[in-house]
Amino acid sequence: MTPLRIELKTSPHLKQAGSVEQIMRNVVLALLPICGFSVYLFGISALALMITTTVTCVATEQLFNKLSRRPGTVSDYSAVITGLLLALTLPPSFPLWMAALSGFIGIGLGKAMFGGLGFNLFNPALIGRAFAQAAFPVSVSTWTVPFHPDRFTEFLPSTLAAPFTTPASVDAFTTATPLGEWKFQGIHTDTWDLLSGMVSGSAGETSAIIILLCGLYLIARRMMNWRIPAAVLGGAFLTAAVFYAIDPEFYPTPWFVLFSGGLMLGAFFMASDMVASPVTRSGLWIYGLLIGFLAVIIRFFGGLPEGIMYAILLGNAMSPLIERMTQPRPYGTRKRSQS
Repeated sequence: MTPLRIELKTSPHLKQAGSVEQIMRNVVLALLPICGFSVYLFGISALALMITTTVTCVATEQLFNKLSRRPGTVSDYSAVITGLLLALTLPPSFPLWMAALSGFIGIGLGKAMFGGLGFNLFNPALIGRAFAQAAFPVSVSTWTVPFHPDRFTEFLPSTLAAPFTTPASVDAFTTATPLGEWKFQGIHTDTWDLLSGMVSGSAGETSAIIILLCGLYLIARRMMNWRIPAAVLGGAFLTAAVFYAIDPEFYPTPWFVLFSGGLMLGAFFMASDMVASPVTRSGLWIYGLLIGFLAVIIRFFGGLPEGIMYAILLGNAMSPLIERMTQPRPYGTRKRSQS
């Protein structure tokens, strides 16, 4: 008689079918409409920017894999996501050589140095964006007018600037973003313009509606934890509502705060980084609320009009502590008494 064998495993026993490659591939698919709309607004300069950052990130990851003799991870699409997200945080007129250098730093310093996928403490795309902010402050704050008539046939003058040279003047192509207009001129952009995306800004901070729909696609596929974007947007809305109630003549409405700048893109596609965010349920809420609060505080009181990048990086830094503080008590154990 054949002995009965019982296989014991830890929970969870029911798992959703899926792999890292499948999840990352769906994230890439969710980003494509945002990228396509950016190209529609800003033309071939935006397209060249996305191609440059993506190719650089993929090549950099392959290079570090060979140098460290780790198995190749290019096929998991994580470097592609980093490249696309980095491009979406940059101005469409950003010089390509600066974009390539930022992509190299994002993967090299933000991912490879930590050990690769699954070990990075910070979002790699935001590491690249922070480097660009520090190294190229003028170019990273030069915004382009959407719907320029020659956008599909001509590059913006600064796009093809030679490495380590001052980019050509683009005064005829530049404008202020809605956040910049509010911060420095007191001008409030119409809410519908922010929702539809018919405004200036980085390549991926224009249409709040498209970003929302793409994020909801990932949530519906259960490839994004809905608590993170809900907490980020909720934290930003509540913080902005408090200041708006104090002085509605000076501070913008909470809706302006939600739909302007990179808050929507950051909430759905950057703060939700599975590696750099907590895994506990209460930790996710604390993490998201903290990011939303910090983003508004930096916008209102910082020297820059935007604050979501630094808010997410600070949230990433706090993530291990938040996760440690919110660990659930194991079933069957008793709370340690204070003696």
